[in-house]
Amino acid sequence: MDGTDGRHADARRQRDWGRPEDALARAVEVLRTPRPELLHRLSEVLATLVPHVAVAQLSGVCTVSPAYTHGPPELAGAVGSVELDRLAGAVAATTATGRPWQGEAELAGRRRPVVVAAAAPEGGGSALLVLVRESAEPVPEGALALLQQLWELVVTHGDHRAVDAAPKHAAVSRASAAARARAIAEFTGMHSAALTAVLAPLRSAALDDATARRSATELAVTALLDLRRGADLDRALSEQSADAAFARLDRELRPLLRHTGVRLEVAPPVEADRSVPADTAHTAREAVRAAVLVMLEQEGLSRLHVSWRFSGDTLRAVVRDDGPGLLAADALAVHRTADRIAALGGTCAVEAVAGWGTTVTVDLPLALPGQPVAGDPLDGLQPRELEVLDQLAHGRRNRDIAAALHISESTVKFHVANILAKLGVSSRGEAAALAHRAGMPGSPALHVAS
Repeated sequence: MDGTDGRHADARRQRDWGRPEDALARAVEVLRTPRPELLHRLSEVLATLVPHVAVAQLSGVCTVSPAYTHGPPELAGAVGSVELDRLAGAVAATTATGRPWQGEAELAGRRRPVVVAAAAPEGGGSALLVLVRESAEPVPEGALALLQQLWELVVTHGDHRAVDAAPKHAAVSRASAAARARAIAEFTGMHSAALTAVLAPLRSAALDDATARRSATELAVTALLDLRRGADLDRALSEQSADAAFARLDRELRPLLRHTGVRLEVAPPVEADRSVPADTAHTAREAVRAAVLVMLEQEGLSRLHVSWRFSGDTLRAVVRDDGPGLLAADALAVHRTADRIAALGGTCAVEAVAGWGTTVTVDLPLALPGQPVAGDPLDGLQPRELEVLDQLAHGRRNRDIAAALHISESTVKFHVANILAKLGVSSRGEAAALAHRAGMPGSPALHVAS
């Protein structure tokens, strides 16, 4: 870039980014863009701030595809997630300080001048932005600072989109992540077998060209490592460790209770190193936050207990309070939380006992929902719900059930509604018929007489 070009670039930069309101207008343009077009629009907006010929992104929150590119096909189409991950590691010492890195990097087969910015939402994975430039002319510090701020804004906005994803998107994202993981595993296996087959003759004593064998072996081993690195990177982007996901939840809950006088008790999962799909972790955190916000609206609350634990291939999140115990069964309908839980094949139960408090239990499968396995239709009921169903099978009314089980009539209505929903029936009579087919009712002597 000669002096005239440099002056023109500075003039365009000053025109589009010189005033705070100009920079804010550019940011609004990007944030209003639908997700599939975001990288293209970001490239257009940044054209006068940091001139470039192509742009690449390594996402820290997306579970569908970790790498995105935009630009000439011969350049953008040749850049992949492994190459970007390698670049991220090379410039981490600079980007970790909150400043973009500029210099030359190996991309698409040769060294190119680039500017690299990185940002990470709280508790999330780092997201990389790479601008491939025509010239190695240094970018002014002021422009780099604006680039960093805009990228952090875009990444934070993207993280919120992932957390608040619509139920349909959550299910599609989960399915896409699983399909990609399977494809990468197969891809790695095939290439590993092929490269191993190549290594065998090259290492054979019948071949006397030691230099050729050594060079070929080094290239093959490098390829194997890159394939394995790609699989590891995909796993890191589509999954989170249980302890990291729960720690983020803990940090998000503390500010909610700071000025309430309510004590928060947390019980992290015992299997701290266990991996959790990103969408499952997002949904579990959202469900707990929704439960906590609803519980905080009650009077007389002094304690909240939040726990995560694994039961087989299920993540169970439990929130208990010591409030009045009057929350409705649909308490988690707020912000479509229940819909998001259902989209991942999960379930939610709200058990309120007057005078004793409320317990919210959310179960989320760690694997994609498969075909339902035939079994006892009553397996999905909680112990208290089984007791209420047993009473229903005796033909008793809500008032009599409340007296027999020493609970309020409103709590009985709540349990009956849950039972009908879980059994997929529309009346008490149908529920009682299912109970009879399952061997209920139990001995009347176990219950208080009507």
